[in-house]
Amino acid sequence: MSFPTLGIAIITHNAQARLDQCLHSVSFADEIVVVNGGSTDATVSIAQAHRARVIEARDWPGFGPQKNRALDALATDWVLSIDTDEIVSPELAAAIRAALSDPQADVYAVDRLSSFCGVWVKHGGWYPDWIPRLFRRGSARFSDDLVHERLVLSTDKPVARLSGKLVHYSYEDFEAVLRKLDAYSTAGARQRHAAGKRGSFGIALSRGAWAFLRTYLLRRGFLDGKTGFMIALFNAQTVYYRFLKLAHLNQTR
Repeated sequence: MSFPTLGIAIITHNAQARLDQCLHSVSFADEIVVVNGGSTDATVSIAQAHRARVIEARDWPGFGPQKNRALDALATDWVLSIDTDEIVSPELAAAIRAALSDPQADVYAVDRLSSFCGVWVKHGGWYPDWIPRLFRRGSARFSDDLVHERLVLSTDKPVARLSGKLVHYSYEDFEAVLRKLDAYSTAGARQRHAAGKRGSFGIALSRGAWAFLRTYLLRRGFLDGKTGFMIALFNAQTVYYRFLKLAHLNQTR
């Protein structure tokens, strides 16, 4: 009986910073598909150096639809979806190969460990962070969300867990923090506006304050010291500006 094939689904846009490490960590896969959103740096050449199949898709539909394009381009038995700032550890790679040799589930979750400006975060809702990423073809697709997309499972079987870590370099520096704050708050506002939601200064203030308290106190972000405080503040600002931007969209409409 033949060994099940594994495909890697990745979307990119100016992702040269960690892409070489990312693709090297999944070199054991049978196929790699990169859906590229018009990168102007070395993203494409790095992907091609790892024998990835690059598909250009410059019309940005949002994270969920773009990731589904990568899924649809693969013809392998199994799919592992990762981001360009994520590295599959050797232990996780071994666990993936073992799972494919004798599958006990249709969907597997991985344990993601994330960093914030060079510091590994262990609290504040960031860790443990079990997310489904490895799945049998046809068992899952991404939601159509513009941002904060999630896997929607089409199977009732329990999700199994893999050993090892998915190492996530989520925010490399403070410039990245500010860029993502603006991008995430804008995408979140547009998504809520399309769903008919409303925003105001009062809503923005109260939701932002709650985001800070939830991250820093309820989820014990304070145990990560000043990094935990910065993450709580980042979450609060993202939520605050999301609802301010939503209020502006409501007024424009």
